[in-house]
Amino acid sequence: MRSDEHPPEDKATQPGEARVQNSRLLRIALNLTAKLPPRGKAIFANLALLASWIVLYRAVYPYLGVIFTRQEFRTNQVILVGVALLLYWQVRRGQFNLRLDTLPQLHPAALALVLGSSVLYLANERFLGVNTLSASLFGLGTYGLLGLWMTPIRWRKGLIAALLLIGALPFGEHMQTFIGYPVRLLTASVVGAGLAKMGVHSLGIDTILVFESGLAQVDLPCSGVKSLWTGGLFLLAATWIEARRLNLRWFTVAFSFSVLLLLANLVRVAILVVVGQVAGWRLFAEMLHVPLGVLGFAGACGAAVLLLRRFTQPLPAQPVGVTSVPPPTWLIPLVAGLVLGMALLYAPRPHSASANPIQGWSFSPELQVEPWPFTPSELEWLSRDAGGQVERWRFRWRELSGSMLLAISDSWRSHHRPESCFEVYGLSIENAYPYLAAPDLPVRLVSLGDGKGKNIYSAAYWFQSADIATEDYAARIWADLAPDRQPWVLVTLVFDDDVDLTSEPAPALYRSLRQSVQLKLEGDRSP
Repeated sequence: MRSDEHPPEDKATQPGEARVQNSRLLRIALNLTAKLPPRGKAIFANLALLASWIVLYRAVYPYLGVIFTRQEFRTNQVILVGVALLLYWQVRRGQFNLRLDTLPQLHPAALALVLGSSVLYLANERFLGVNTLSASLFGLGTYGLLGLWMTPIRWRKGLIAALLLIGALPFGEHMQTFIGYPVRLLTASVVGAGLAKMGVHSLGIDTILVFESGLAQVDLPCSGVKSLWTGGLFLLAATWIEARRLNLRWFTVAFSFSVLLLLANLVRVAILVVVGQVAGWRLFAEMLHVPLGVLGFAGACGAAVLLLRRFTQPLPAQPVGVTSVPPPTWLIPLVAGLVLGMALLYAPRPHSASANPIQGWSFSPELQVEPWPFTPSELEWLSRDAGGQVERWRFRWRELSGSMLLAISDSWRSHHRPESCFEVYGLSIENAYPYLAAPDLPVRLVSLGDGKGKNIYSAAYWFQSADIATEDYAARIWADLAPDRQPWVLVTLVFDDDVDLTSEPAPALYRSLRQSVQLKLEGDRSP
């Protein structure tokens, strides 16, 4: 008899025997649990609750692994380690005093944080799929869960440290992406309106947004949102050092601090536009760019410390007495049941199709292309987040040559800033700025170097739907939040040499590809 053959009776009785065996194991586990001392029962129940919590947030752990290992998150790693050391120091001093060998207490605020964070986590995973937001909700919910084993006063004291730990996640880039787009539009509108009242009518919003030199454009790094992230960390650290309460007064101070940071950025952008664009003093504007940002941020931080000391209340010097209340025996079954129920309801955001070759492209006869297939590892990396379709070619356009990548998807998770890919391959971003190849075709031009200040390649990219083309990644994401998502194409060109991307024949290539992408998208949308 071959090793893969079994008697008929084995096939018939195997499922029944498995059920009997599982039933026996369950009865044995229940009997062993019933014989445990009270402390052992508490530990077992706590471990069961923690296990259900780990299952619920299973989608977060791969992302946290990326944050702790990839080089581009080095700053966040340093901040995380520093805050973790401070938390460890507080634990050693007995500031948290966790007793996981006892049943949890009913702490309404902590329990509300547990359930509220988990519900928002499920909604984010299903509709948005923002990894940093999921990781933040995991941190908030976990601290809420720990609060069931802590006294309320100690839990409130440690909340600031927990917020610092969560704030060390890479919020800067994501805040720039999600909040920076409307902020940059608002900033450009205010600056343009102010200049119009001063008699300068030639600078509209588009002119400010796409400042050819890239110096004073109201782009994501200049939108003030990154300063909101670093300023938020500063305010939390100052609150922790000053031992202040997190209440309505504190949130009023935080809101005022945010307004001050945005106003400082608005003044900085206005000065740069006036000096660099209106007066034409480009070099002077370049010299002012960084000092204005530092002075504005430092001034806002100084004002925040004064507001914190003046309007917020200090925390109690010593923990107040707590009345001993027997822990409710129904709390762990209730919380564990709710957490497991949410784990069963978990559903990730639907992915697009897998990364297969795109069909139906029609290029200009002047554009000579040759397919350049991806390696299996490259395909896995490209389709890791949300799938989509992607194809790559080697091209020649007149005297220009290089590689071309087209990625089509109805999910922003399949698209990204190509600068990240360039840096992964060991190239440095020497310069990046927007360029209007046509009135309706803004393109991001990138100079790639060897890390020593020498340009060796040039690149260009933009995002395009059937209705609009943009070089702004934030605009791409905001369009994806519409109820009826439509396909977008990320067009990326990498030239074999360091070439002038603003003079012909490069702009003609951009316009030709824009037309090819337009025909493809309109053809896919037609019935």
